Amino acid sequence: MIKIMVVDDERDIEPLFRQRFRKEMRDGLIDFHFAFSGEEAIEYLKNAQPTDVVMILSDINMPGISGIELLRVLKDDFSHLKVFMITAYDDKEKYEQAINLGADDYLLKPIDFDKLKTEIFRIMKGQE
Repeated sequence: MIKIMVVDDERDIEPLFRQRFRKEMRDGLIDFHFAFSGEEAIEYLKNAQPTDVVMILSDINMPGISGIELLRVLKDDFSHLKVFMITAYDDKEKYEQAINLGADDYLLKPIDFDKLKTEIFRIMKGQE
């Protein structure tokens, strides 16, 4: 099973992910943890087992620690994590900044869940 943390200040993201990944969760392939701020995500990771979470899906625009600032922390302190950045805004500067900081992918909202599932399972195969 792969555990993925979704970091987004919009709480309606949780039921959306649970609905879109219902089969994968029921089959025991994927488990999600939801953090509603960058600060909450960092706190959780500091207390998690090292291999507990293997992927982060983070919104870029959040109050407090932004997704870009979170990405910096993740790549410095939790470099084993795959990090996908998600944004509602097609911003070339933020895209380049995220990729330069080590983001593994950059997704635009609304999320293409079929593409996201393909990427998650590709990464899962690499973990075996």
